[in-house]
This record gives sequence, C-alpha cells and structure tokens, in this order.
Amino acid sequence: MNGLFVTLEGGEGAGKSTQSRLLADRLARNNRSLLHTREPGGAAGAERLRALLLAGDHGLSLRAEILVHFAARFDHVERTIVPALAEGRLVVCDRFFDSTLAYQGYGLGMGEAEPLGFIRDLIALTPLTPDLTLLLDLPRELARQRLARRGRDPDRYERLDEAFHLRVAEGFRQIARAAPERIVTVDAAGDVEQVHRALLDRVEERLLP
Repeated sequence: MNGLFVTLEGGEGAGKSTQSRLLADRLARNNRSLLHTREPGGAAGAERLRALLLAGDHGLSLRAEILVHFAARFDHVERTIVPALAEGRLVVCDRFFDSTLAYQGYGLGMGEAEPLGFIRDLIALTPLTPDLTLLLDLPRELARQRLARRGRDPDRYERLDEAFHLRVAEGFRQIARAAPERIVTVDAAGDVEQVHRALLDRVEERLLP
C-alpha cells in the first residue's frame, strides 16, 4: 500500500472532529488524493455499530464492548481504509485503536492489566498501524467548557463521570509515551486556527515531501 494513514486522538472536547475535517480539507486543497473518515464508523456496518456504542446503555460487558469496537474497526479497515491506501490516498481518521485502549482500557477498565492486555492482543491482530497519530491534549476544565458550548445532547461516553475522563486523559498520555515514533502530542488549548496550523506542520514535517 502506497498511501499514508494519519489518525487524530484525544478526549472529549479536544477538537478532533473539527481539526480532522480542517486538516483533510487543507491537504485536499494541496492536491492530495484524500479520504476523511472516523471511528467508530467509516463503513456501513461499522456505522450501525457506532449507533449501538454511542447512543445509550447497551448493557454489554466490558469485553463485549471492546469486541464491538474492534468489529466496527475491522469492517472500517477492510472496506474503507485499506482500499483507499491501496489507491495511494492519504487517509485522515478521527480516532483509531488508541481510543479503545484509552477509553475502554484506561477509562472503563481502570487501567487494569487484564482489559489492557485484551485490547493490545486485538490491536496486534489489526492489519495496519497509523503512519502518524496526532494526539490533541487539552486540560479537562477547558474541555468541559467547550462541551458545554456545543448545544447538543451528550453521547454515552460524554455523560460518564469526571474520574473516567481523567483516566482517559492519563491513558492517552501513557500511550503516547510508549510510542513516541508514531504519536505526536499537540497542545489543543489554542484557537482553532492555531491548533490547525500545528497539526498541519506535524503532518508536513513527518510525512509529506
């Protein structure tokens, strides 16, 4: 595969959706053949699983929830990402497997060895790894302020308590420390244009000629 695979990660309110869209739009204007996608979702079956995961109390055990995330991921990878990369396209994805490790492993799983090990085993079975991951890091208080301004109903993960979100944030930091060759942490506290410029700079310096 000749394409490049870039993912954006971070906690709630960090600006991933906005920044991934801006990044994709800018790179496309620079004559890059590009696909912008998201997780959970990005393929027909995966989008149906997204609705199950985000909408309400699905009643699944933690292991079952992890497996649903990976079922959606494999559908997304096989039907959407791999074909795009095979065509030589640059793929920009809002979340990938680091989110499952942070949210289900560190957040819901409390950072315990068993759920982390289970998720890492599934990551090892995933047929590709991002070429570059941009982690948007934002203090929780700023994230809460941004979420309050959205004016829409929070999803299932956004409704979880502060302790959960703090564990997720710390989980992302540990994940980044463990993979410095792939993950670049970007301060997301600036305005939209400042953060966009920082992300674009990282992509250009790490991946593009």
